[in-house]
Amino acid sequence: MKVKALFYHAGCPVCVDAEQALAESIDPARFDVEIVHLGELKDRIEEAEAHGVKSVPAMVIAGKPYHINFGASIADLK
Repeated sequence: MKVKALFYHAGCPVCVDAEQALAESIDPARFDVEIVHLGELKDRIEEAEAHGVKSVPAMVIAGKPYHINFGASIADLK
């Protein structure tokens, strides 16, 4: 069974770089990766917060948040 991985970002240069370097390199045989652009999908900000995301880019793997670098805080996206 594949592990769910959510990559949250806001479209900023830091986020796009992290998406290309990290999210796109995860093994699709092991992980079901969904890329969520919070700048475009503001209705999913609460979902990201519920997973513990404080800033983007961030990846949530099996329900655990991993903050990759600082592009923007969740508060700035609201």
